[in-house]
Amino acid sequence: MPDVSREVVEHVAMLARLALSEGEIQRLQKELGRILEHADRLQAIDVEGVEGTAHVIPMTNVFREDEVGESLEPGEVVANAPDAADDFFRVPRIVED
Repeated sequence: MPDVSREVVEHVAMLARLALSEGEIQRLQKELGRILEHADRLQAIDVEGVEGTAHVIPMTNVFREDEVGESLEPGEVVANAPDAADDFFRVPRIVED
C-alpha cells in the first residue's frame, strides 16, 4: 500500500478547511493509501482499443419539432391561483425599493 505521510493528510485537510483529530489523521493516512493503491491498479489495466464512454448504455436525445398546439385561455390559467389580477399571477414583492 502506498504510504501517505501525515504532512500530506494535513495539507489536504488544510485545503479542504477541515480540522482533524489525531485519530482522524491516522485513519485518513490508511484510507488515502488504499485509494491510491486502487488508482494504481486502475492505471495498470490495458485499455488499448477500448472506446471511451460517457454512459454504459447507449443514449440518444429525443427531440421533437416545436408545433403550435392547443393552449389554455389566460383566465383558465389563473383560475385556481391564490391571487390574480388581469389574467396575471399576483405574487408578494420580494425586491425592496
